[in-house]
Amino acid sequence: MALRLLGHVELPGHATAGGFDHADVHQVTGRLYVAHTANDALDVIDCATDHYSHSIPNLTGVAGALASDERNLIFTSNRGENTVGIFSADDEAGLVKASVGLRPNGLAYDPGRNLLLAAHVGDPAVPGSFTVSVIDADRKARIADIPVPGRTRWAIFDPLSGSFYVNISDPPLIVVIDAGQPTKVSRVLPVPIVGPHGLDIDLERRRLFCACDGRKLVVLATDGRVQAMVDISGVPDVVFFNALLGHLYVAIGDPGVVDVFDAASLKRIETVATERGAHTLGYDRQRNKVYAFMPASHRAAIYLDEGEGRE
Repeated sequence: MALRLLGHVELPGHATAGGFDHADVHQVTGRLYVAHTANDALDVIDCATDHYSHSIPNLTGVAGALASDERNLIFTSNRGENTVGIFSADDEAGLVKASVGLRPNGLAYDPGRNLLLAAHVGDPAVPGSFTVSVIDADRKARIADIPVPGRTRWAIFDPLSGSFYVNISDPPLIVVIDAGQPTKVSRVLPVPIVGPHGLDIDLERRRLFCACDGRKLVVLATDGRVQAMVDISGVPDVVFFNALLGHLYVAIGDPGVVDVFDAASLKRIETVATERGAHTLGYDRQRNKVYAFMPASHRAAIYLDEGEGRE
């Protein structure tokens, strides 16, 4: 066993149909921000006490949250209004919105250049809507729109190469954008399984973990070479890599589980039952805690990773 259930955090009930989406932890303050899409709000959890703190409203269709410790910033992707939100972790009332492309979802951030990337779901009926936007977070203004080959999923930033990686669902690809020249796709990495979705990076070993709708976890070197493919328990969403313990967490909404892998051997350590529809996670790297967001019971299950199973 790796994940030990500590308890649950009760979160506000859903105002409309739907549930939760992507989450991130601001390590400096120990606050977890989760997109409560059904409520057009971010819910905030105090990770030190594991209690619900408050919600940040007026984020229409919010699909994701991203935190920067380096710049003390929080970002949101507001899919229902085609904006991103930007605010200081010390000044939530100072939230400013910037216009982006159609239905923003995935977020990635380069703290050195202060650039935010928003990846858009788009609409097949709207020509040219499969894009990513690049936002100058200092000016809170969009500086570039980059066409991509299809619907985007998640996005990450690699500080060692200065590159953004963005999953494309169909065709199954990862597009690479150089943050130093953020006006075009610089490289394309083919993915051999349908539906790239969740994405994270192992900076030390220079490899990408790409969880795909085809019920496979694909491991690629950052140069695009496929290193491994392993089975997962269903159609995935969020992926987080715990570099300290060498564990990889894959959230799967149906049947409602988290697959935990040893990242070195890529052997599955365990499969932890959550709740049907629980497709998204939060990861507190300081405390080695994993939060699974459960839409049917509008709460978060809290797990402590005790480090077992590592080879």
